[in-house]
Amino acid sequence: MAWSFRGQAQLGGLLLSLLGWVCSCVTTILPQWKTLNLELNEMETWGMGLWEVCVNQEEVATVCKAFDSFLSLPQELQVSRILMVTSHGLGLLGLLLSGLGSECFQFRRIRWVLKRRLCLLGGTLETSASAMTLFPVSWVAHATIQDFWDDSIPEIVPRWEFGDALYLGWAAGIFLALGGLILIFSICLGEEDVPSPWMASPTTPPSCVPAEEFNGSFCLTPRAKNQVI
Repeated sequence: MAWSFRGQAQLGGLLLSLLGWVCSCVTTILPQWKTLNLELNEMETWGMGLWEVCVNQEEVATVCKAFDSFLSLPQELQVSRILMVTSHGLGLLGLLLSGLGSECFQFRRIRWVLKRRLCLLGGTLETSASAMTLFPVSWVAHATIQDFWDDSIPEIVPRWEFGDALYLGWAAGIFLALGGLILIFSICLGEEDVPSPWMASPTTPPSCVPAEEFNGSFCLTPRAKNQVI
């Protein structure tokens, strides 16, 4: 069966939401939220993430060490951990609900009104996951800028800069927001839903209707057995 314009929009929203969710998961794992290059040793690059700190030494190896305690982290990293994990849960739940509510998934026991509500709820969860991703990434970027231009820190002290994970996090938030908005607005596209032939309840035509109401076809009324002509 060919999909309607609404079904195509829902498929696009699902794909964007899935792409944003995957990028958000990768952002959480990457240790390059902040990077630091030492002028005294240009062969060594430091990277800080939500879970560990890594030192990349060219032509040698990359050594990573997990943080000893959650409470020892800066406040922006503590909040970022919680919000990013929450974003993953909301994004995954939104994908499941919007997938069940889209035209891509056909199930006889799900009514059309329920499918519209599931799609709306799934799109709302995706936009919430977008906010949960953009906020911590932007907060860490803001804290990095403040520390970089802090006059109280001597100039000889190395400064942390933006890492690649921040740019990937911004992209993930944008994909999640676009996917969620498309899913929300898709329920307003096109005309009212008309159940497909295999989802509609079977109806039995009347035993006899007038000829002008039956598009030119005639209906014969069965004669009772005890009727005498």
